[in-house]
Amino acid sequence: DHNLAASAEIAAVGKDIAPTVKVEALTNGVDTSFFRRVDPTLPRLREERYRLVVPRRLFSKNGVEYFIRALPMISAVVDVEAIVIGDGPERATLESLAGELGVTDRLTFMGTSPHDEMPGLLSSSDLAIFPSLMEATSIAALESMACEVPVAASRVGGLPEILNHEVGALFEPADSKSLARTVIELLQGGQLRALGVEARKRVVERWSNERLTDRHLEIYEALVARRHAVA
Repeated sequence: DHNLAASAEIAAVGKDIAPTVKVEALTNGVDTSFFRRVDPTLPRLREERYRLVVPRRLFSKNGVEYFIRALPMISAVVDVEAIVIGDGPERATLESLAGELGVTDRLTFMGTSPHDEMPGLLSSSDLAIFPSLMEATSIAALESMACEVPVAASRVGGLPEILNHEVGALFEPADSKSLARTVIELLQGGQLRALGVEARKRVVERWSNERLTDRHLEIYEALVARRHAVA
């Protein structure tokens, strides 16, 4: 009677397959009371140095390779350091790539961090990067935004649904040059704090647990009322 999908892109696929079936895009929510801006866990950087965070498990579909390839281009223009939060089978390959590109002094692989440490780590960062090759609606991106961290992400899957120019920017997938250009423009734009504040506002209004729970209840109540009317 009422089908749910994890992103508008997936909902569109469902409608293409079964045009008469109702499919609504409704993602999982974010605990915005937990994911919020807090005191930074990592040391503050000197002025005019930026910290980039890539909260991605190290699988090829998450595109971390393209961020690492972009890092030399970014650091040639802007003073940055980066942390990758997450682990996976690509780690050794990615660490080797960082060495080949000469960015090991700017890039730290932190491995998997406990859930309760994430708000502090995200709040230590100036910009979150999601170089995914495929994605539904990224909960990790929403968590970053809830911590007032603007986001730069690939134009794939559900990511364009959660990002606009008021909270970050999109770049082309599997394109390190596009990624680098986008990140440089954001870092040099002087609007990171304003973007971060707007990012949290957007998550609270659209993807908080409270907002999505209310929508689920609306759907269930409408279905129950319809069945009672039929009976």
